[in-house]
Amino acid sequence: QAQLVESGGGLVQAGGSLRLSCAASGRAFNSYAIAWFRQAPGKERTFVGRISRTGNTFYTDSMRGRLTISRDNSKNMVYLQLNSLKPEDTAIYYCASYNDGGVYDIASYDDWGQGTQVTVSS
Repeated sequence: QAQLVESGGGLVQAGGSLRLSCAASGRAFNSYAIAWFRQAPGKERTFVGRISRTGNTFYTDSMRGRLTISRDNSKNMVYLQLNSLKPEDTAIYYCASYNDGGVYDIASYDDWGQGTQVTVSS
């Protein structure tokens, strides 16, 4: 089991940037992929992007070009760089450890952090 803790959220103006972090402990960090999801108020939790154990990335089409996911296996950290933020990006952002199944499917992920709030003002 992995313990995940997100940080780095906050209030930013439209067009700004944020870098979110996901600190992992417990399970061997280089043994699983990590994904980012987000959940806006009143909406379902949706897939943002994923990074494999070896650093291959996959992003949702809706945000492609505005985000980058990276990982540092030596520090047990995953990062989500968000650029050109829009008010509709306002959400709680979660990282999760991948187990098996479709990458978009919440059920494919075992462990979740508590989330970090990102608020984008217009």
